[in-house]
Amino acid sequence: MASQQPLKKLDEWEDDLLRRYPNPELPENAPSFRNYKETVPDRVREFYRLNHRNQSVEFGRRKREEYLGRSKATMSVWEALELLDTLVDDSDPDTELSQIQHCLQTAEAIRSDGHPRWFVLTGLIHDLGKILCLWNEPQWAVTGDTFPVGCAFSEKIVFAEFFKDNPDSQNPSYQSETGIYQPGIGLDNVMISWGHDEYLYQVVRDHLPLPAAAMIRYHSFYPWHQESAYQILMNDHDREMLRWVRAFQPYDLYSKSQSPPDVERLKPYYSELIDEFFPRVLAW
Repeated sequence: MASQQPLKKLDEWEDDLLRRYPNPELPENAPSFRNYKETVPDRVREFYRLNHRNQSVEFGRRKREEYLGRSKATMSVWEALELLDTLVDDSDPDTELSQIQHCLQTAEAIRSDGHPRWFVLTGLIHDLGKILCLWNEPQWAVTGDTFPVGCAFSEKIVFAEFFKDNPDSQNPSYQSETGIYQPGIGLDNVMISWGHDEYLYQVVRDHLPLPAAAMIRYHSFYPWHQESAYQILMNDHDREMLRWVRAFQPYDLYSKSQSPPDVERLKPYYSELIDEFFPRVLAW
């Protein structure tokens, strides 16, 4: 049986994102972080094969029933950050930074550009949904590009050919551009494939401004915010949120550097920021 964890490390999907979406603003002699150049490793292809075969309407409904409305754990946002730190302990080809340091780098880059405090907080927490791995979720159900289910899979999704093995590809109701939805229904009314984005969005959505919630829910929705797919499902609210998601994307991908942030020095600032928006503990 093929492994359900084909990637060597959880963040290897992000390596492939930088291969697909290199930063055009970086100088040619800048360090090349998370870049596979001309090749895609077989393990990345296998990851997408599993993801595209299994991310169906039925799977999404089952995971929402499993995780939403019932608590797996109760902890603070900072405790969740520390817990996430234990998930990424393999060597990274680009840096030796811990997961907390990576989250802080993202947040600090946003902060240094003078964005609102809620934007800074979003950078800090946007990957916290990866704690799904603590409950033995396979990699393909935690990371990966996200996309709507219940309608035709866009050809702009990476490795779209692997959807031929998805059971939804055999359901006539899902084969049109809108599928079970209506034009202009709005993405809030569309089921997005399950993963760390959707999970964290559901956990924190009531505590953050709408643009922050959209950044969290859609930051892996690359067919939408980078390839302009699924526009037929959008409403005016989505068009407004799209500019925020696109504003967040460079910080998500390109903030990494070899200079580690001082976690202990920054912790008081970010603890205060967390307390501004969140209760002491959250149900996860």
